[in-house]
Amino acid sequence: MRVLGIDPGTAACGYGVVQSADGAMRSLDFGWWSTSPDLTLDQRLAAIHDRVTELICDYRPEAVAIEESYVGVDARTALSVGQARGAILVACAKSGVSSAQYPPATVKQAVCGFGRADKQQVQRMVAATLGLGEDPSPHHAADALAVAICHALGSPLLAAAGAAT
Repeated sequence: MRVLGIDPGTAACGYGVVQSADGAMRSLDFGWWSTSPDLTLDQRLAAIHDRVTELICDYRPEAVAIEESYVGVDARTALSVGQARGAILVACAKSGVSSAQYPPATVKQAVCGFGRADKQQVQRMVAATLGLGEDPSPHHAADALAVAICHALGSPLLAAAGAAT
């Protein structure tokens, strides 16, 4: 299974592509991009949509896994991340690729075994799971790989249980 993971944001988005086969998992690519604060919101969202569409075309994932927004004290940030998620979901729908969304605690539980793991723990466990020589950086990329791992691990379990993915 090939999964594109996305850590969404209007200022910065992380991405990670994971391939899972025969009980082994490896990273095909990861990184991040930013949108200029000089752009209008609609231009930033269009840029996010276009970049996700490019990644889908380049890697042909079976699914796109998106980390859900962490709703902290700043409602404006949560709204902004939600808008970025919307642009990503539209890119998935227009490309015909299924998408799934996971709360941060679920991703951390799947990757680290602890739903309140910190950023460094996530980076270390992603590196260990994928056999990377060093921790993926920045944390946006590590988070995107983590959500892709979460989906890749969860899909076979859901299929075995007879649930739809």
